[in-house]
Amino acid sequence: MWTLGPIGFAAPWLLLGLVLLPVLWLLLRAVPPAPIRRRFPGVALLLGLADDQTETDKTPWWLLALRMLAVAAAIVAFAGPVLNPQQRQPGTGPLLILIDGTWADARDWPRRIDRARALLAEAGREGRPVAVLRLTDRPEIPAFQAAGAWEGRLAALAPHPWLPFDLGPWASALPGGGFDSFWLSDGLDHPGRAALLSALEGRGRVRVFESPRPVLALRPAGFKDGAVQLTALRLPAADAVSVEVSARGLDPAGIERELARVPLAFDSGAAEATIALSLPPELRNRVARFELAGVRSAGAVTLADDSLKRRKVALIAGRAGREQLQLLSPTHYLRQALEPVADLIDGTLSDVLLANPDVIVLADVARLTQTEQDGLLDWLDGGGLLLRFAGPQLAASDISRMAEDPLMPVRLREGGRTVGGAMSWGEPKTLAPFAEGSPFHGLRVPPEVSVTAQVLAQPDPELGGRTIAALADGTPLVTRKAVGQGQVVLVHVTANAEWSSLPLSGLFVQMLERLAVSTRPAAPGAAELEGQVWVPEVVLDAFGVPSDAGERPGVQGELLAGGRPGPNLLPGLYAGADRRVALNAVAAETGFSAALWPARIAVEGLDTQEEQALKGAFLAGALALLVLDVLAALWVSGRLGNRIGAVRGALVVLAALTLAPDARAQDADRFAIEATSAVHLAYVETDDPQVNRVAEAGLRGLGLRLRERTSVEPGAPMALNLETDELTFFPFLYWPVTASQPLPSAEAYARLNDYLRTGGMILFDTRDADIAGGAGSTPEGRRLQALAAPLDIPPLEVIPPDHVLTRTFYLLQDFPGRHTSARIWVEAAPPDAEQAEGMPFRNLNDGVTPVVIGGNDWAAAWAVDERGMELLPVGRGYSGERQREIAWRFGINLVMHVLTGNYKSDQVHVPALLERLGQ
Repeated sequence: MWTLGPIGFAAPWLLLGLVLLPVLWLLLRAVPPAPIRRRFPGVALLLGLADDQTETDKTPWWLLALRMLAVAAAIVAFAGPVLNPQQRQPGTGPLLILIDGTWADARDWPRRIDRARALLAEAGREGRPVAVLRLTDRPEIPAFQAAGAWEGRLAALAPHPWLPFDLGPWASALPGGGFDSFWLSDGLDHPGRAALLSALEGRGRVRVFESPRPVLALRPAGFKDGAVQLTALRLPAADAVSVEVSARGLDPAGIERELARVPLAFDSGAAEATIALSLPPELRNRVARFELAGVRSAGAVTLADDSLKRRKVALIAGRAGREQLQLLSPTHYLRQALEPVADLIDGTLSDVLLANPDVIVLADVARLTQTEQDGLLDWLDGGGLLLRFAGPQLAASDISRMAEDPLMPVRLREGGRTVGGAMSWGEPKTLAPFAEGSPFHGLRVPPEVSVTAQVLAQPDPELGGRTIAALADGTPLVTRKAVGQGQVVLVHVTANAEWSSLPLSGLFVQMLERLAVSTRPAAPGAAELEGQVWVPEVVLDAFGVPSDAGERPGVQGELLAGGRPGPNLLPGLYAGADRRVALNAVAAETGFSAALWPARIAVEGLDTQEEQALKGAFLAGALALLVLDVLAALWVSGRLGNRIGAVRGALVVLAALTLAPDARAQDADRFAIEATSAVHLAYVETDDPQVNRVAEAGLRGLGLRLRERTSVEPGAPMALNLETDELTFFPFLYWPVTASQPLPSAEAYARLNDYLRTGGMILFDTRDADIAGGAGSTPEGRRLQALAAPLDIPPLEVIPPDHVLTRTFYLLQDFPGRHTSARIWVEAAPPDAEQAEGMPFRNLNDGVTPVVIGGNDWAAAWAVDERGMELLPVGRGYSGERQREIAWRFGINLVMHVLTGNYKSDQVHVPALLERLGQ
């Protein structure tokens, strides 16, 4: 393809016709021949007479120029002009496509896959074998195959939520022989990149593709001076820009919401930006993660673990009312250890129970009233931690002697054990190393820590399993048992230095942290992580989406201490015996450097301009010029007034060219009249004709059932083109999602957002619940994420049992289509939605969920043909017919919800609903 500036020509040899334009000029000037001038005296008799028809003696130059311009436009049109042509150098050998596949690629992953798919298509046309490598995988020799063999695998390819450790081993894994390489780079400089690039250049030509969008990341949140410290990174460091950081967590109703949002500004040329976020303790303890708003990347998400949460701890001492020296106070060392890292609560036991603290510490408290004991048991059932310390009062009491006290982990012997006493030691005892399985396992025991007195535990059968720390002679020092959802822990020495030197050591603070009494506002060190198995609770994918870790195996603390995510250590939240630790894709010390490519390497951006053929525009221009030529020739010859028909014909041609928008306006009017003549159910047209036919048949069947069972009488279903059709005429849109569906334009998204904000509803159906289970891991699920990203969609939740959709017409709890997944997503209920007295559901009186998202292929279950017969099978036998019936009922509930809103939540309907529910 020959190019001239931004325009290329598919058949440039046709442009040689432009050279003949001067010849055309001469021909037009010579034909017809100029008249010969002769002097004739009789002409004087004709002076003053007017001729009805006049002819010029020669063609005007401007008319010749007009005709030559029309011919030139036709020649250029047939030469195949293309705006922004893509320059492609044909290849003949194998093609290797390398994709970094890191979380930094996730920000524009669909476009990277589209670029790789275009490379496969081009290689397929040229008959070149292809291999695709994801550099975050383990190095292995790539196998070159036909381009068609990679198309399906490419669609299932996803980035990993970690960065490669070293790209150097890939250099030795490359196959022999020559091949070209296309490297889709994430823009970051990874170790070993230069060695791999050198090896690739030794095999053939190398081209690199990088996104022009910056890489944004968020370091783990810290806590300093009473505020959360957040630091964001960007690469490259360009102009001043502002981003927003969102704090997300569970609201009091248990629904994940955005709890806070704060702007974070990068100065011009700055690679880092830091901000302090002040949050109330109650709100800060609810934060599950911080994320950069609008950035789909694991690097832009930082999970919050116990290091960010300050626990509420109540300190109660048995001798609090007595006059004593400060250092002898039972709670002095506890207060010194906990004040920097916890919110301390003082007061009586009855008062602090009302504050619902996380931990209650009883320092040498023996007797409790029955009311206090009942209150503590109820609090323990909710998951509290009761930490008890021994002392003279507890040793002298008869608590937990004959029978085990509910608020004690073990039975106690009378008296105690001291140096020089009746049950004496010859010398103070040191601590034994903490056994595996103890929450203190891995902590170093200082040799100077010793115990001079303690209360003794009765040697019951359960004693061994409840002992989590012991002295060197095996005597239990700390015992623990579970009570309800909580636990009771007894330290068999005092909380001050009266019986031991433990409160004077750093081990005392570490033991409190391991028991989750306090949390340090910093990431734990390697010594604190080692010696335990940490079980993943939540893991992040490369797009920064958290999910349940499921049955993933636990990891050793030594591996977690390395702090480097990888194939065997996903970013996420890991739980130990008594605390949770977050492993983020970006560590506190992480820094980025850009990948710098040699000048000999061609680097292309992903934001390439789309090719646009100009042949039609040039032909239309040539036709318009010819029409003008006809009018000009008539005018020059003086016959324009006598050729009204010709003029009308020319005007008709011009109208066909210039008044097409009016024709489209008439089409729009006809569409509006049809759409508003009745209630119509509409579906969004996709790129798959079969999916469109099923969607139309499904809405036809749903409309038939609505006419049979309700007062709604919808018209025939209508197809919608998001680019041209008006949406506001339809209260409900069914949008079947296909894997290859193109993204709407910015104007279409603007109309969609207006539609959602003004009360419209869209049912997104990925039709993949049979293989995805609602997890969004299929090509359709990933396409839905791309389609919905620009939409103004509120926070979503899996449809709760008391949602209004369960009772707008039929009472339902299942929402099957052709598939039966239970994961149907709707707008999350507001945090103040409470269950009113006497009602089995929350009071939701306002609003209609703007979107419903699922994959049950409802249109296939609703579909009927023109005779009203079911079109597609659903299930087997009676159970299948029952499934189809429930699918119809769900569709009826959906339409009734759109048309009537949440009026079924009004209390006026409660008696009838309670009667139908059998309550």
